[in-house]
Amino acid sequence: MKIEDVLKLVRPNILALEAYSTARDDCGSNQPETFLDANENPYNNGINRYPDPHQKALKAKIAEIKGIDTERLFLGNGSDEAIDLVYRVFCVPGENNAVSIAPSYGMYEVAAAMNDVEFRKVQLKSDFSMDTDAMLSASDSKTRLMFVCSPNNPTGNSFPVEQIEDILERFSGMVVLDEAYIDFSVRPSLVSLIDKYPNLIVLQTLSKAWGMAGLRIGMAMADSAVISLMSKVKYPYNINVVAQKMALAKLDESVNDKAVAEIVGQRFRLEKELGKCPEVRRIYSSDANFLLVRFDAPDEVYERLLAGGVIVRNRSKVPGCEGCLRITVGAPAENDRLLRLLGTSGHFDRLSDRRGSVAEPVEVHRTGMEILGERHVRITRCTKETRITLELDLDSMDKKGNISTGLPFFDHMLEQIPNHGGVSLSINAKGDLQVDEHHTIEDVGIVLGEAMDAALGRKLGIARYGFVLPMDDCDAAVLMDFGGRIDFKWNAEFKREKVGDVPTEMFSHFFQSVCCGAKCNLHIWAEGENEHHKAEAIFKAFARALRMAVARTPFPYELPSSKGLL
Repeated sequence: MKIEDVLKLVRPNILALEAYSTARDDCGSNQPETFLDANENPYNNGINRYPDPHQKALKAKIAEIKGIDTERLFLGNGSDEAIDLVYRVFCVPGENNAVSIAPSYGMYEVAAAMNDVEFRKVQLKSDFSMDTDAMLSASDSKTRLMFVCSPNNPTGNSFPVEQIEDILERFSGMVVLDEAYIDFSVRPSLVSLIDKYPNLIVLQTLSKAWGMAGLRIGMAMADSAVISLMSKVKYPYNINVVAQKMALAKLDESVNDKAVAEIVGQRFRLEKELGKCPEVRRIYSSDANFLLVRFDAPDEVYERLLAGGVIVRNRSKVPGCEGCLRITVGAPAENDRLLRLLGTSGHFDRLSDRRGSVAEPVEVHRTGMEILGERHVRITRCTKETRITLELDLDSMDKKGNISTGLPFFDHMLEQIPNHGGVSLSINAKGDLQVDEHHTIEDVGIVLGEAMDAALGRKLGIARYGFVLPMDDCDAAVLMDFGGRIDFKWNAEFKREKVGDVPTEMFSHFFQSVCCGAKCNLHIWAEGENEHHKAEAIFKAFARALRMAVARTPFPYELPSSKGLL
């Protein structure tokens, strides 16, 4: 769809509307020193003047953070204002309709009712996945808007980018992608797609990850022509002076990543501890700052929590969420109170009957770790130098790794692990490559090792040990032992400073980082003439050693240790 087609969707009266303007807008760059235009109180107390209707300073800061032009950014009184405005811009009351996934955020339907717009719901599948064909089938020539919340509220799951793009390409109206919870997800924002799709509007907020819900600042990002229309329709002074100043100050504190990591860590802790509760039937995996939890008796649990001074959201009557409470992740002390009221301090039951496949009980030692299933983990690690998301499944039949580190040769080496290791591995790493390769390679090694350690859980039934292989002119041996003790040996010399874009000195450092993160013995030996082959042989041998060591043996399901402890 072209922007010309988008403009055809706009209500004619909105296209013809002349926006309200202030005298200060008319001044252009010649800003006066004496303000006698707006009937304000002239005595300065910090809030006597009307706020900047265009939020220039705040927009500039947010645009810098989001990596977009200010012309593509709209700021509203919460995301609810942006939701209301897209109805007012694109939908003729009593004539047009909107389509949305369900269950989802309730304001889409409320705003539709306020604007006299028919609202059509398309139920998610039983696993909360989205049926794009059903979404498109629910639309017709009068459909102007389609709402997709990802990560979704209240289900907590995200939808694949392929599905979003499928809708964008096949739907002839505007797609509103609500990313209010995107900062808690390992999946990246799709705001970059506004360059490709003029019919895309991405909603985000400062309320969730940034901790500014009390300021009520939401944002919409879209083609500049769409943003211009929304700005024309909004009330002139929609964000007050105090909110703009406080938001600027909070954004300068740059605490977002730390706060998000702490919240995500508490989410993993809650998921683990709630799994011990005998009343819990299922805990749904979440990419947001909340968990959707199915209980045997949700109303009774809700009342018990309320009596104990804890309020959660009862979603048990919502179609698709029957029996469910939505529990927002609180501060550690708040989460402790919740868990005490639920009585989760008792014995840890195996949860296969209640939750499907889950990992063996394992302590989550750090924030950013998510137990997705038995021997299946996802880790997000954020530092000042790198941001890494890694997902490892030791038993997956999907051997294709989606690996991106910014270093093509390093990617090529890492791809040997899923290709030859019989595991599923995906890695997305963004590091300070403008400095050098060290931090990216080192931190990927640390996270890979931590993922291996977490995925093995209590290590029941694993083979535990090693591998040797030839590759053309090279021989490589990797000896591996998941015995819980750390010992690293390296015997491989490289004659070149680099192979591809990777300094050869970093190969040993990478595997040493893996060794420390995995708490294992890792001994590596290699010799040969071709440096590329030598590096590849090491990675292939490592993959084969991993495949051998983590494999479940045909022997009794027991700990492979004469000590009885690993």
